[in-house]
Amino acid sequence: MSRRESRWKPRPALAGAPAYLHPWLSDPGSLTARIVARCDRFQVRVLGEQRARPFNDERALIDLPAGRHAWTREVLLLADDVPVVFAHSVLAPRDLNGAWHMAQAIGSRPLGAALFADPGICRGPLTSARLTPHHPLHRHACNALHEQLPTLWARRSRFCRLDRPLLVTEVFLPGIAHLG
Repeated sequence: MSRRESRWKPRPALAGAPAYLHPWLSDPGSLTARIVARCDRFQVRVLGEQRARPFNDERALIDLPAGRHAWTREVLLLADDVPVVFAHSVLAPRDLNGAWHMAQAIGSRPLGAALFADPGICRGPLTSARLTPHHPLHRHACNALHEQLPTLWARRSRFCRLDRPLLVTEVFLPGIAHLG
C-alpha cells in the first residue's frame, strides 16, 4: 500500500470521490439508518470476528502498541440482497471486556445501531479515502464478494466509549449506486 493510498481526507471531494458518493461519505448520522430508509430488506452478513494484526494506519487510532493483535470484525451490509457496504471494525482486545464489551455479542445485528443508541458514545470526525486494488481493505472487500472490483471509496471514524476507541471503516461497494 503506497503512502498516497493510505491518506484519509476530511472531505470526500479531497479523496476524489464521485459526486453521487459525497452524501454517503459525509453523512455524520448512522449509515445503517440511511441504508434502511432506502430499501425494503436490510441484512448484516458477518464475514468474521477474530484477533488479527491491524493495518499500520489503524494501530495508533485504537491506542494499540506495535506488534499486538487487535480484535476485528468484518461484515457486508446488504440492501434488498445486494451488497452495498463492506465494514471493517477494529479495537484493542482489552476493550472487549471493558468499554466495548457489547462488540463480541452483537452477532448479525448492525453495529451502527448500537453505536448511535448509546448516548455515552462519541464519534470523531469522518475521513474519506480512495482505495485501489493495492489497499488491504479493497482486497478484503473483493474476497468477501468473490470478484474483482474497481477503485472503491471508504469513510472511517473513531468512536469512543469510556475513553476507549473503536475504529469503524465503511467501504462503499458498487451496489450503493442503486440506493441513490
